[in-house]
Amino acid sequence: MRNKITVIGAGHVGETAAFNIAKLELGDVVLIDIIDGMPQGKALDMFEASPIFPFDANIKGTNDYADTAGSDVIVMTAGLPRKPGMSRDDLLFKNMAIVKECIGRVAKGSPDAILIVISNPLDAMVEVARRVSGFPKERVMGMAGILDSARMRAFIAMELGVSIENTHAFVLGGHGDSMVPLPRYSTVAGIPITHLLPQERIDAIVERTRKGGGEIVSLLKTGSAYYAPGIAAAQMADAILRDKHKILPCAAYLEGEYGLDGIYMGVPVQLGRKGIEKIIEIELTEEEKAALYKSADAVRGLFEKFPDDLK
Repeated sequence: MRNKITVIGAGHVGETAAFNIAKLELGDVVLIDIIDGMPQGKALDMFEASPIFPFDANIKGTNDYADTAGSDVIVMTAGLPRKPGMSRDDLLFKNMAIVKECIGRVAKGSPDAILIVISNPLDAMVEVARRVSGFPKERVMGMAGILDSARMRAFIAMELGVSIENTHAFVLGGHGDSMVPLPRYSTVAGIPITHLLPQERIDAIVERTRKGGGEIVSLLKTGSAYYAPGIAAAQMADAILRDKHKILPCAAYLEGEYGLDGIYMGVPVQLGRKGIEKIIEIELTEEEKAALYKSADAVRGLFEKFPDDLK
């Protein structure tokens, strides 16, 4: 029996995630949105592409949550995108209501699913999803670190003029301006970038990584990034559904790890068929710990704004 993957939200991020999941042949895809005809049209277009690529996956567009029942993985992308001048935090209350509604409905029909949240502000929205669904922490996670690390890898490759395949980057913390890129753990063919670049160029890469999403928003003017977020979600679904036990940076619920408790933070985790199998703790310098705790404070500030029905 094939896996079933539901993608909530047929906007740019949702359609990109759905198409990449289908191309990876991870299972059959359900694309759901409140706009009549939009998910149906996009799903049909994707399916008509399958003989050309080719890939073998059924793709269904729908407005009915009954069609999502029995999903193995649910990717939550629905929400308002950022506009120029907006921070991810500005979206808190508007997207909180959307996530609460969508996850509340989809969780009823798929009580054993694994939730991957992309909606912003990410760390707060994944906590909303955990509370609303009632799912255990290992089955509720956020897509952030893969995207942030990919951006840092791209900037390293640009700076050094090397193959993107040679780069590796490490980003911890919340998915926002307080994220914590770690140059010591970021490498080119195994060589730390601290041995390859002067400090001022490393600092520039770190800052551009933190502002990576905002840079794209300012250029697009009418939307936000979707190619990289969509493929990042597909990579997470791939690690889970193929039980790869793959270590990836994701937003995970911490209970003492890294000295943090009761909070979602981007950290390296091991992903497999049951979701988050293990949280990997790495050694941090005092400066890196301070940056991580500062990021955690920013995320806690969002949690404290939750309405009473989510506390």
